[in-house]
Amino acid sequence: MALPFFSFAQDWHIGAFAGISNYSGDLVQQKVDMRYTRPALGLLVRKDINRYLTLRAGFTWGIATGADSTNASEALKARNLSFKSNIFEGSLIAEINFLDLDEKRFTPYVFIGVGGFGFDPTAKDMSGNRVRLRPLGTEGQGLPQYPQRQPYDLFAFSFPMGAGFKAMLNDNWTLGFEIGLRPTTTDYLDDVSTNYVDQNTLLAYRGQKAVDMAFRGDELTGKQTPGVYPPDGTIRGSAKHKDWYSFSGITITYRLGGGSGGWGKVKATRCPVRL
Repeated sequence: MALPFFSFAQDWHIGAFAGISNYSGDLVQQKVDMRYTRPALGLLVRKDINRYLTLRAGFTWGIATGADSTNASEALKARNLSFKSNIFEGSLIAEINFLDLDEKRFTPYVFIGVGGFGFDPTAKDMSGNRVRLRPLGTEGQGLPQYPQRQPYDLFAFSFPMGAGFKAMLNDNWTLGFEIGLRPTTTDYLDDVSTNYVDQNTLLAYRGQKAVDMAFRGDELTGKQTPGVYPPDGTIRGSAKHKDWYSFSGITITYRLGGGSGGWGKVKATRCPVRL
């Protein structure tokens, strides 16, 4: 007598991401300014729940950067701020597939999820040295004169969303392309959010470097006229909208266990059992 023995095909995939990162915030006027496109790399793990739903966990690195010098607005050019920050994101994402990938061998998909990311905005001073901006409290964070302004966290949440297309190269390998946006819970990805604080107060508590990095208009040369540090309360940024970043590029994944079989499909073999 023989009893059926069941083994399940593997629904796990591991892979990598390679693409570009972009930033949207107070230092760029466009939603996406391609002049500030930078590289992005990542690792990911996928789990097929069924033919239309895939869960994905990933870790991605990218760069966010922007500068007033390339804006069309003369007021923003006169502010002359800039920043650069590495972004390290961990995410959990649900991919909704429109087609059965194992059957059709390709499918478009949309995705949505939640992520947490670390960042640390920096800028170059007049000597070309890269300076961390958060410790300077450029908008008066942590000063007793501005008790409502506390130092911002260097960790925040993001909400990945976007769309893509993936196709099976063979039973093991899947290649994809996606465009993904990340609205966030912070307005300090670029160290700019609210108003200028009193110059003398900032100087007394945080030093000349903080004053220098809070307003860069006095560094302008050429056709642009250097400015002076604005009065206390002058608008420096806009806290109405949080900062965004994006990761877009190519994914390549490998099905663990090898062979086809797709999500939860059962391969049945018969093993003789003596009774």
